Amino acid sequence: MWSFFARDPVKDFNYEILPDSQEPSGIWSLHRGKRKTTGEPVSVFVYEVSPGSEEKTQLAKAALKRLKTLRHPNILAYVDGLETEKCLYVVTEPITPLTAHLKAQAERGGSGELEVSWGLHQIVKALSFLVNDCHLLHNNLGVWAVFVDRAGEWKLGGLDHVTPEQGDPSLPPRRSNPDMEKYDPPEGLNGSGKAAGEKWSGDVWRLGCLIWEVFNGPLPRASSLRSLGKIPKQLVPHYCELVGANPKARPNPARFLQNCRAPGGFLSNSFVESNLFLEEIQIKEPAEKQQFFQDLSENLDSFPEDFCRHKVLPQLLTAFEFGSAGAVVLTPLFKVGKYLSPEEYQQKIIPVIVKMFSSTDRAMRIRLLQQMENFIQYLNEAAVNSQIFPHVVHGFTDTNPAIREQTVKSMLLLAPKLNETNLNQELMRHFARLQARDDQGPIRCNTTVCLGKIAPYLNAGTRQRVLISAFSRATKDPFPASRAAGVLGFAATHNYYSAAESAARVLPTLCALTIDPDKSVRDQAFKAIRSFLTKLETLSEDPSKLAEIEKDVMSSGQGQGAAASAASWAGWAVTGVSSLTSKLIRTTPGGVEGGITEGSPAASASSDSPITESRVKGNWNSRKARAGWLSKAELAKKKREERRKELEAKRAERKAAKGPLKLGARKLD
Repeated sequence: MWSFFARDPVKDFNYEILPDSQEPSGIWSLHRGKRKTTGEPVSVFVYEVSPGSEEKTQLAKAALKRLKTLRHPNILAYVDGLETEKCLYVVTEPITPLTAHLKAQAERGGSGELEVSWGLHQIVKALSFLVNDCHLLHNNLGVWAVFVDRAGEWKLGGLDHVTPEQGDPSLPPRRSNPDMEKYDPPEGLNGSGKAAGEKWSGDVWRLGCLIWEVFNGPLPRASSLRSLGKIPKQLVPHYCELVGANPKARPNPARFLQNCRAPGGFLSNSFVESNLFLEEIQIKEPAEKQQFFQDLSENLDSFPEDFCRHKVLPQLLTAFEFGSAGAVVLTPLFKVGKYLSPEEYQQKIIPVIVKMFSSTDRAMRIRLLQQMENFIQYLNEAAVNSQIFPHVVHGFTDTNPAIREQTVKSMLLLAPKLNETNLNQELMRHFARLQARDDQGPIRCNTTVCLGKIAPYLNAGTRQRVLISAFSRATKDPFPASRAAGVLGFAATHNYYSAAESAARVLPTLCALTIDPDKSVRDQAFKAIRSFLTKLETLSEDPSKLAEIEKDVMSSGQGQGAAASAASWAGWAVTGVSSLTSKLIRTTPGGVEGGITEGSPAASASSDSPITESRVKGNWNSRKARAGWLSKAELAKKKREERRKELEAKRAERKAAKGPLKLGARKLD
């Protein structure tokens, strides 16, 4: 009667085993599972008690006990367990058997040596922990006892046969499976599983068998260990020590690790070094962290994808959230972001980016603006308008020219996501101020270029009010590249002007530039004039084409798309200054052409070295000095000097012209 009311402990177990997920793992079966409350994935080892299996049952209970008490980063992480009369359940972190992992990697092109080197490092470290710190012998080391988590980290499991160093008579003798005898050391074992020689001799022999199978596949027989196969050359001498005939000569796992970590060793590479640093990152100095994240960006491309997603990314997010890493984490963060799904990106990285935009750190802000193309596609319009744009616009009034420059360039990416107010009112207000008042010619020029490129997103009323005035203002700029940008702006947005505006406002402005002092500006002006005249001549020949020619004049903003903008900008009548058709511009000592994205102060700040405000200013000032960019006062002084020399030259010409005439008159008399 009472058994009717007894509760089944398995039903109360907080984990659910997924169907069709069973894999054999020694005396256990391994299943995929999940936590019932949260759906969090786990792995579940299940041992079913059967009649006449007392020895195996005792091994299973011992393994459960060991896994509960042994806590080490490189040993399988115990989560929960349940012991009933019929079954034993051990819940661990989500893992995959090493054999299945290597097979999957082989199908994708094979595991790289970097991944294997770190995996072996972890297993040897776990073995050293057991032998040297816990004074335990594993007695069951092999590919079947190694598991791989989501980050690609190798974990030591298979604790069924662990025994104390001095032996434990309460435990059953070692396994009697004939198939496993080929992994036993040739000198044999005593009753506790200990080989003749040092206490670790048997375990390091099996470590050699594990290394052989990792590189060559299943071990057919013990004699096959003599054939090196695909074992890397750097590892060969150390492997030979592990499977040496003399058990007393086999190295302690700690010494084996030390030997392989020597310069040029198999376990001495950037991947292992990065992992070791990440394990101790909390106790590192800020300067060490800065240097590490700077170097990490260069190494990430060679690191396994799973490692980047599940180990590097959490550390980067933690370093930004709680550490003082600052802007240096951005480059590796966006590199790792390429491996994430859109959902993961939204969940893990976008909140960090939004928070970064509110930072007052100039280095952080300029890095974000420079790398916006890496994450702009993941930002929704609501976040851009309410959380990002209000912070970005502060860059328009920043005292640092590099910040203002990069802020202007970022509008090319943000404009398609801006709402009516931010795009057509707030942004146009800042553009008008920059174009009219900024003391840096290249920034005035880039503002004009940017306006031409985002014109398709403006509404019709704003285009009618802004474009002609802005481009006309640019054609009167003392900076030659700004005048060229004004001409190209007219050409790129030609489809937004009515025939009347083209004839009465655009062409007169362009015609004034046909006598511009700068030849490149004159050349662009003539090309643009010919293009506008061609359109007007076409309309004169066939007035019925008016509707077709003016179809875009009153079109609504946001609907033209970037493709139309790019086609208009780089196509129709724009063939002269290539740097102005594809990217924002800068001056060079030799002329007006050149890409600001490659040579600007902001671009120089995009290297992986830490950016400081003084460095940004220094880069800008040195560029300014080399390129001849002058302040308003300097420019006015230079103009006065040029005007004085020009007047003196004219007076000299008049004086020279009058002299011969007077002499000639006297001779005639």
